[in-house]
Amino acid sequence: MPIIRRSRKFPIRVADIMSTPPIIAKDYTPVEEIARLMNENNIGSVMIVDPSGCLTGIITERDLIFAIANGKIGKNLPAYMIMTENPITIEPDAPIDEALKKMRENNIRHLPVINSEKKPVGMVSLRDVIDAILTFIRVFT
Repeated sequence: MPIIRRSRKFPIRVADIMSTPPIIAKDYTPVEEIARLMNENNIGSVMIVDPSGCLTGIITERDLIFAIANGKIGKNLPAYMIMTENPITIEPDAPIDEALKKMRENNIRHLPVINSEKKPVGMVSLRDVIDAILTFIRVFT
């Protein structure tokens, strides 16, 4: 007998597991400042926004490794020079399985959550997904 009956639906939305508030920086913020934000907030990515607050990119740990490996750290390089432009995003009301599918298909660990105005409202990371799964395991065992 399965632990969870397939007829049960759990309407878990991205908003239910995303991390808030979103950690953001402007596109001219030095990469070293981005690394400091990640370290201080114990996160693996920072969303980059334009002057109006709309998402334009993301800098992840992978981007920082690229910058270090290519000697770009310590030169006050602006964020937009190493960020991933036009990142894959999701809206807060999307079901969590849609977020997981996007993360898996695109081999990403951080999925910015944006509102209808393209402004960041949160972040879903692989860590958030694992925390949600662990919670369900505890509830159903």
